[in-house]
Amino acid sequence: MTDQQITLHELKERMANFVCERDWQQFHNPKNLSMAISIEAAELMEHFQWLTEQQSQQLDRDALQEVGEELADIVLYSLSLANCLQLELAETVLNKLEKNARKYPKEQVRGKAHKYTYYKQQEGEQ
Repeated sequence: MTDQQITLHELKERMANFVCERDWQQFHNPKNLSMAISIEAAELMEHFQWLTEQQSQQLDRDALQEVGEELADIVLYSLSLANCLQLELAETVLNKLEKNARKYPKEQVRGKAHKYTYYKQQEGEQ
């Protein structure tokens, strides 16, 4: 089943229903969900652990599917955590994008990979 135009709100609702149908609310608390996200992120990293940078960009179909499933697990647990904490995730993501745009002005950071504190130090030296 592919829903090309599904909204973040609809995904949150589907995740909430999935959890409710299985009576998993008792396990889905912020502590457990944050740990689950971390565990799934580690499982995602395992797929790239011993690859070169080039190999990591040229995954075969099976490896790409496995990576996609780990990434989906991270997203699903994130949706569940947002539900648990009653966060409006779309709004939170948009706010974070705006904050990052202020921390990393495109004119200043284009093609660079420093942490935002580096740019603050550069401003202080001017």
